[in-house]
Amino acid sequence: MSNRAVMYTSGQSKSELIEQHAPLVKRIAYHMIARLPASVDVEDLIQAGMIGLLDASHQYNSAQGASFETYAGIRIRGSMLDEIRRNDWAPRSVHRKAREIAEQMHKIEQEKGRNASDSEVASALGIDINEYYQQLNDSSGYQIFSLDEFTDNDETHAHPISVGPSGPDDEVQDDDFQQALAQAIDTLPERERLLMSLYYNDELNLKEIGEVLGVSESRVSQIHSQTVIRLRAKLRDWIM
Repeated sequence: MSNRAVMYTSGQSKSELIEQHAPLVKRIAYHMIARLPASVDVEDLIQAGMIGLLDASHQYNSAQGASFETYAGIRIRGSMLDEIRRNDWAPRSVHRKAREIAEQMHKIEQEKGRNASDSEVASALGIDINEYYQQLNDSSGYQIFSLDEFTDNDETHAHPISVGPSGPDDEVQDDDFQQALAQAIDTLPERERLLMSLYYNDELNLKEIGEVLGVSESRVSQIHSQTVIRLRAKLRDWIM
């Protein structure tokens, strides 16, 4: 890509752009680390995010319309997600239990025509409610970043803006998926919809959300994990 192609409306150099947006990397890293197990090092996320920011500075083309901060945010998150996936700490049992919960949720929803309650899922799994909540706790770190796989924040959607558009079939499929995702979110229980809005739109942390919902921070983590699993169940034809 020529130097002329990489032009910024402010006339900044690449190094100036990176320096200006370095705080964005830290902000995204600390927002993400708050949802992850203690075994994840925030410095690793920051390092990965800086690589994403550097990549964005090379690939960005202002002529394509999006602001650099928006584009860089996508690349930064994508790099951090790559780092997390490369060092996946979740045992196979955690992934398996999350899939089992999603399967039972889907079955109950198909039978009842409504969202499954906590007690119904626990009963279908053959466990008591406390063990069910423990499984949600175990999968919370894994499920937290899985939601990003449903959105355009994922690195799979963070190709250079200057790249030509995908084919008509790909665009239609992507539009259909986005519509399915929006519909799935609309059908979530009211409290889960509110949690997702507070978490992903307003970027509140778990403690702040707990204060809004009137529940403990650990309960917010459980609800969030359950919500992501519920979305996976609703979108099983797309992602499972």
